[in-house]
Amino acid sequence: MRETLRAALPSVASIVTSLLVCFVAVAVLRGGLEVALDAFLAMTWGAFGDFPKFFDGASSAVLLRPLGESATKAALLTLTGLSVAVAFRVGLFNIGAQGQLVVGALAAAVVGAAVELPAVAHLTLSLLAAAGAGALYALGPALLKRYRGVHEVISTIMLNWVAVSLVENWLVTGPLRAVTSGDNSIAGTAQIHDSAALPRLVGDVSRLNAGILLAVLAAVVLWLWLSRFTGGFEWRAIGANPAAAEASGMNVGRSFVSAMLVSGALAGLAGAVLILGTEQRYPATIGAPYGFDGIAMALIGNGHPLGVLASSLLFGGLRAGGTRMQLFGVHKSFPELIQGLALLLVAARLVWLKLSAKVLPPKGGA
Repeated sequence: MRETLRAALPSVASIVTSLLVCFVAVAVLRGGLEVALDAFLAMTWGAFGDFPKFFDGASSAVLLRPLGESATKAALLTLTGLSVAVAFRVGLFNIGAQGQLVVGALAAAVVGAAVELPAVAHLTLSLLAAAGAGALYALGPALLKRYRGVHEVISTIMLNWVAVSLVENWLVTGPLRAVTSGDNSIAGTAQIHDSAALPRLVGDVSRLNAGILLAVLAAVVLWLWLSRFTGGFEWRAIGANPAAAEASGMNVGRSFVSAMLVSGALAGLAGAVLILGTEQRYPATIGAPYGFDGIAMALIGNGHPLGVLASSLLFGGLRAGGTRMQLFGVHKSFPELIQGLALLLVAARLVWLKLSAKVLPPKGGA
């Protein structure tokens, strides 16, 4: 337990410090502590539910709507964060999650709109198509890494722009554009069938959907794989020292490929959650860089699946609630500043580890 706390301390301390620094910044720039407190409370109620209004007699919607928005964003951050964290475990840096998310989203949109099946089968097929598309898009960098020694950072970042240009500058505006009639104009692909949509968990009162359950399940399964199974142990051993792992008989190249396939599949699933859960079609463009945000979630979560889940739930909530800060003259993107500062502080990991050694000394230490 002590070692778990020591490992988590740098991330927790970085988040708390970034919140405090940003709170002081709002107080200084917007006229005092009271304004800053009101702004941060508004962000909190917008993220996790307006409890004061609820206890004053408002309907449950004041809780469920914010939770739905937070969960929607948290699911995407979790899946893209897990995508990056999986690659971390074998010593790879997959920064192509955005491109893998884009192709996964397109696959989900096409299967969701073009295929007609019963609900469970249609949803399952759409999710599998998205995961498969993301995995295939990650296969190229994996093979280049294994057989030609091409660094995955170069190949994956280049493929991000290939995916965005191919999908959003051609396919979505050309061959796969929704068919319109009369004077109607629809941006993006055709709307998916209801049978392919992720079910809403509380009805139409909130956008809370099963995507968050899928994200939590993915985090738990990945944690169990890495901590309880031989294959997961091999991944961790390769990530720690690939030369020693190969000398002990582990197939490093095969693990590189398999981990990248899983990484791409998770990013593709994030695209499916976006389309099947909220958008209902591939829009003209996916503006939010959830794939790049996944890098931040993986780093703040220390590469641990449950750490990624926790950081994604927090920052998904803060992003959902950030719009309410505009009432106090704070831009809605302010939570992204908090996230960026937390990431910067996590980079100073050695400082936090030295502090944690004093607060929580290792067993047998003074």
